[in-house]
Amino acid sequence: MNYNPKFHHRRSIRLKGYDYSTAGAYFITICTHEREQTFGDVLDRTMVLNELGHIAQLHWQKLARHYSHLIVDRSVVMPNHLHGIILLDLSILHERGYANDDSKSISEIIGSFKTFSARAINKIRQLNGVPVWQRNYYERII
Repeated sequence: MNYNPKFHHRRSIRLKGYDYSTAGAYFITICTHEREQTFGDVLDRTMVLNELGHIAQLHWQKLARHYSHLIVDRSVVMPNHLHGIILLDLSILHERGYANDDSKSISEIIGSFKTFSARAINKIRQLNGVPVWQRNYYERII
């Protein structure tokens, strides 16, 4: 069924009025498309990543290389989702001579992660343009 605004009403899950490019800590959850078990299995209560899981983990950990004001803290890749804690530190921008306007919002950062990790995962799967991640993500301001 195609999207029809008369019948389908998407409501935002973001905190109304909050600026997601401000300094702070955020707990992020990103699910795979249709919650497919893409990244490995849990064996004896331990997550065992497959090749695609390692790619997702690597791209998550590399985010701080692309966003100077981002600190990647703890994360875990599960069979059908990823949990991670990230921090936006605007003092880093000031130290490097940038203005607060140069900070990227959480949605821009997550969008980049999803795009680049999906490309790498689809290259391994020899698929082109197939969704890896669900459309949205969940965040909690810590």
